[in-house]
Amino acid sequence: MSVPSHAGGEIVTEKRQLVAFLEAGCKPAVQWRVGTEHEKFPFRRESHGSIPYEGRDGIRALLDGLKRFGWVGVHEGDKLIGLSQGGSNISLEPGGQFELSGAPRETLHETHFETVEHLRQVREIGSPLGIGMLGLGFHPTLRREDAHWMPKGRYAIMRPYMAKRGQLGHDMMLRTCTIQANLDFGSEADMVKKFRVSLALQPIATALFANSPFTEGKPNGFLSSRAHVWTDTDPDRTGDLPFVFEEGFGFERYVDYALDVPMYFVMREGRYIDVSGQSFRAFAEGRLPGLPGELPTMSDWADHLTTIFPEVRLKRFLEMRGADGGPAAHITALPALWAGIFYDGAALDAAWDLVRSWSREDRAELKAQVAAKGLRATVRGRNARDVARDMLAMARAGLKARARKDLHGADETRFLDPLDHIVETGRTRAEQLLALYDRAWGRSVEPAFEECAY
Repeated sequence: MSVPSHAGGEIVTEKRQLVAFLEAGCKPAVQWRVGTEHEKFPFRRESHGSIPYEGRDGIRALLDGLKRFGWVGVHEGDKLIGLSQGGSNISLEPGGQFELSGAPRETLHETHFETVEHLRQVREIGSPLGIGMLGLGFHPTLRREDAHWMPKGRYAIMRPYMAKRGQLGHDMMLRTCTIQANLDFGSEADMVKKFRVSLALQPIATALFANSPFTEGKPNGFLSSRAHVWTDTDPDRTGDLPFVFEEGFGFERYVDYALDVPMYFVMREGRYIDVSGQSFRAFAEGRLPGLPGELPTMSDWADHLTTIFPEVRLKRFLEMRGADGGPAAHITALPALWAGIFYDGAALDAAWDLVRSWSREDRAELKAQVAAKGLRATVRGRNARDVARDMLAMARAGLKARARKDLHGADETRFLDPLDHIVETGRTRAEQLLALYDRAWGRSVEPAFEECAY
């Protein structure tokens, strides 16, 4: 979850400013970077229970301990709610899920190092506190009523609002984890092409990274229950955005969409003001009921964009949001998949050729299937496994063409190896875990706290 900006900046007086905010993300290819975010479930190593915020061995203590590595605290009032360092941030999801939002990196080798170092630091501080970290897309045992809500102002607003908008919104907040990749674009046309390709192929990524087959100690009937949760969270701000494929789509059309997505909050003097359900369009016209007569700032706009949750999200970069949390190798595999396609012209063209004939109904049907079927889902008579094989081949060719090598001469293609294995075997991580559950685990999910811990 993004760290909110402080209220301020230029007053918004016309829509053109909002469009220009997104346009400012356009960069020449030499400046393109890869950002990676990943969430983890903290748990008690002895009991496997969830971790409260307070206490000598709670989430705050974990945050405080990490300061020894040079992290600087981020506070809301007297509450330590995150950490920052050199363009990276550590933040807390509503149920205490621990997120690293990595700095934009030039190569995937740097992303890999960042991930390894972060997990090392978390283990070093968490171990004496009896805290482990779990890499799954949905918590395997936690009940909603047993979750510990984190003391962040935005969650106090989202919590009651989410309950009105869908049956599974609180599950999304408390019991899911994801891996996310953030990538750049060079122009409006480049953004549009990447947006369309990534929206169409996002269900394939969901299938490849499916890793959430358990709920409250039992199989839940899904390979990615995290993906299923998003189907009933809040229809106003989720989904696959069919208008992206319409003629004339660009920055302005996305702004028009975002203007009408209901808001959650406005930050003023360090406080969250509840404006849930009210539109940014009304705010921009000075008729927001929660702040009558007041106009928004560009910081308000930046905050609002972080509260929209489609499968692919546009800010000053594109965010890939379709993957379950998973093992450490998956944390670098996701940005490798998308960077290989996005950052090589031939790979991007090939990906667009793959999906350009898919209709809105084709895309919707594929998306509807993958949570339960994974790589057995189908689109236009092809199974998702075959499409994934094509997608990986494109990504591998793109990374090879990038030719970004580490000190030992290895290029970035090696980070796709875990996904190649999944496609070769046809078994997602979720299916591997279900097999363990049925056999080696004796139909208990408790061994997942060893098998899936970082």
